[in-house]
Amino acid sequence: MIIVDGSYGEGGGQILRTSASLAAITGEPVRVERVRAGRPAPGLKAQHLTAVQAAMRVCNGVLEGGTVGSTEVTMTPGSPVQPGVYEFPIGTAGSTLLVLQTVMLPLLRTEGESI
Repeated sequence: MIIVDGSYGEGGGQILRTSASLAAITGEPVRVERVRAGRPAPGLKAQHLTAVQAAMRVCNGVLEGGTVGSTEVTMTPGSPVQPGVYEFPIGTAGSTLLVLQTVMLPLLRTEGESI
């Protein structure tokens, strides 16, 4: 398992989204600790939770610690990334493009089409 310090650099959500994408692509389990520790309100917000859920959904993975406010998540991919028709509702005014950023590269690496 790869362990990532989520407070590294600016300590924002990008390290979490990148970790989720790479976990889906490589099939390696990843734990991100101290999620968004550099922010005034640390932990997962709705858009971050949706992004990591989306990454695990496209690879049939398991997400542990996946709740709003959580400061540690573990992502365990279950299979190679599968193309398909996906919908990832955020439920808040969170950024849809940041969710798309998380799943775009894994889905582009598949041989099928995804929507």
